[in-house]
Amino acid sequence: MHTDHYTIGRLFHKARSVIFLSTQILESRPAVSYHTGLMPNKVFHGLGIGVSAAVLALGLWSFGALDKFEAKTWDWRAAGLAKPGAFTGKIRLIFIDQQSLDWAKKENALSWPWPRELYKPILDFCRRQGAKAVAFDMLYTEPSAYGVDDDRTFGAAIARTTGFVNTIFLGRETGQTTTWPTNIPASPVKIRNLPAWLAAGNHNRLVMPQAIFPIPEVATNTTLLGNVEARPDSDAIFRRMPLFAVFDRQVVPALGLAAYLAAATNETLSIEPSWLRLGSRRIPLDRRGKMIMRFRGPSATHRRFSAAAVIQSELKLQAGAPPPITDPLAFKDCYVFVGCNAPGLLDLRPTPVGRIYTGVEIHATVLDNLLAIDPLRDAPWPATAALTLLLGVLWGMATLYCRNTRDTAIVFMAALPIPAILCVGAYTQGFWLPFLVQEAATALALVSAVLVNYATEGRQKRFIRGAFKQYLSEDVIEQIVQHPESLQLGGEQRALSIFFSDLQGFTSIAEGLNPQELTTLLNEYLTAMTDIIQDEGGTVDKYEGDAIIAFWNAPLAQDDHAERAVCAALRCQDALAEMRGIVRARIGKDLLMRIGLNTGPVVVGNMGSRNRFNYTILGDAANLASRLEGINKQFGTYTMISESTHAVLGPAFAAREISRVAVVGRKTPVRVFEPMRPEAWAARAGDFARFAEGLSAFYEGRFAEAVAAFDPLQAKDPPAGAYWRKCQALHSNPPAAWDGVWVMTEK
Repeated sequence: MHTDHYTIGRLFHKARSVIFLSTQILESRPAVSYHTGLMPNKVFHGLGIGVSAAVLALGLWSFGALDKFEAKTWDWRAAGLAKPGAFTGKIRLIFIDQQSLDWAKKENALSWPWPRELYKPILDFCRRQGAKAVAFDMLYTEPSAYGVDDDRTFGAAIARTTGFVNTIFLGRETGQTTTWPTNIPASPVKIRNLPAWLAAGNHNRLVMPQAIFPIPEVATNTTLLGNVEARPDSDAIFRRMPLFAVFDRQVVPALGLAAYLAAATNETLSIEPSWLRLGSRRIPLDRRGKMIMRFRGPSATHRRFSAAAVIQSELKLQAGAPPPITDPLAFKDCYVFVGCNAPGLLDLRPTPVGRIYTGVEIHATVLDNLLAIDPLRDAPWPATAALTLLLGVLWGMATLYCRNTRDTAIVFMAALPIPAILCVGAYTQGFWLPFLVQEAATALALVSAVLVNYATEGRQKRFIRGAFKQYLSEDVIEQIVQHPESLQLGGEQRALSIFFSDLQGFTSIAEGLNPQELTTLLNEYLTAMTDIIQDEGGTVDKYEGDAIIAFWNAPLAQDDHAERAVCAALRCQDALAEMRGIVRARIGKDLLMRIGLNTGPVVVGNMGSRNRFNYTILGDAANLASRLEGINKQFGTYTMISESTHAVLGPAFAAREISRVAVVGRKTPVRVFEPMRPEAWAARAGDFARFAEGLSAFYEGRFAEAVAAFDPLQAKDPPAGAYWRKCQALHSNPPAAWDGVWVMTEK
């Protein structure tokens, strides 16, 4: 379920309004008899309770609060309703099991991995029996340890096999290949409307930047390459599978789809917002472009064979002897998957039907669903919302009309199983209908109505408050009431003052310390700096090693956020200076910190997935703050602020202009300043005035004058020294055009 922030906010505000209105009416009217025209009141109260319960349940569902438990209820449905499909009997699995490993070791003195020519009898047997397609869920990325002839023999056997599919692995962090190899044929799979579909939807996760390819002897002889990369749901259970991925503008089908296409070579593919068309077949996709699998049963539901039995059968048949597999039609017109399930080779993928489920069986399940055209799909969220609202109102009103405990118990017994019955019915029709949101709305409506019934007898206020406290913690209630938007993903644009810091030469410092010493030092440093930042009202975004990222003016508004940030930076430098002597005595090195500060608009808010997110910032202003921290290296400074921060500083701080710099990744130059306290400025006012004269000459291209101005300062003032060297070089080799900008060539 996915709704925008505005819609969710309206749902919560509506729920709060209805609850408040219902409570006010109950408190303002005395209890009356059921026989004195109470029906209009009960209808109104029932509507209020039902809508409130439904909206609250929908809100929890929208924010993902029910996802973890909903997944478990789905697993119960998937396991309890799993049964073989019309094409389950047309899929075969050949496993390299422990029996096969033992046979190879005992009879042929072959240890794992086997020589690849040992797979030739498997392919020959499948071809002999008339298999439609053969898919190997094994990746051959390196040449055989048994020599090139072993690979050639395997490749020749593949070339003779109709509909052979081998494995490719596409990923984001795994694999060295970033372009399709020139010695491997391009993927023949094309999907009409794919570019528009990728651009219109949130499907960038299907575009993979890296790949692991099989060796050419395998890849060039296959009918298709099938991708085996897949990610489970957030609870590590595999329920959904992408049917394809895109690598270097090539469409790579998943192994299950590749096996299907290998036997249907003329099938045309096209894609729509929620469907993948395979010829006349329509396969439903979820909003991430994945297929929800309909499992046929636990592991071993699809008929399986031992690789040793298949190999021996082919060798026996070639020798004219009776084979171990006596059925001459065991693989006739079947799709065959070859994989591993020996204890040391297990490729386990937890699924709703069992935690012991091999990866190759998942691919077989995908193919089974494609052949039967019966994958599941998410129920449309408007239908779920309408059904939840209907149940909330129905049971809220029904309970209000109960006159005694017996009637109430009957309504409870009738109401609570209904969501489960509806969800089971939806499953049989091919839909994943959320259960918990309906059950939550039903339970909330039932209990709330009971409490309202008590309230009409004089205990309205106490029971209504108790009803909600039983199902939501006070912290959550308060958070929803005060800031409902804070529970959702997303952010807002706001002007912040952003702080980036880094320790100078920390890598060399770390190399000289053992882990315990390094951890102690880093914790002491980060604690001291964090205390100052938080004391100044800042929000620490994150730590990246010794680096600190913080910001001001969020989540609470601060009119003086720039001044707070600069004050924190100067206090951090002072605190580090006090620590420096102690640290030097302990490790023999000085701790020096560079800080960059910038003020500007960024996006700030909860960012990440629905199940895991951070309160953080994004935007060019944050990037510039990071660049300013690094620019300190060029000038020998340790605290640098941008012109936007300088522009809003009050009289509590002084600052000297350091440069106009063009940072990496930004076309527009930015003026940067070194901040300090007024007393520090007054102590060096003469030096700063002379520095400003030299800087003015530098801006105007009068390099000889700039050298003369910086010369008396260069030995004691690092920025002046940097300009003295720069101006000497420019004076010796004047630029053709000069704009006074110091161009940074590194971050």
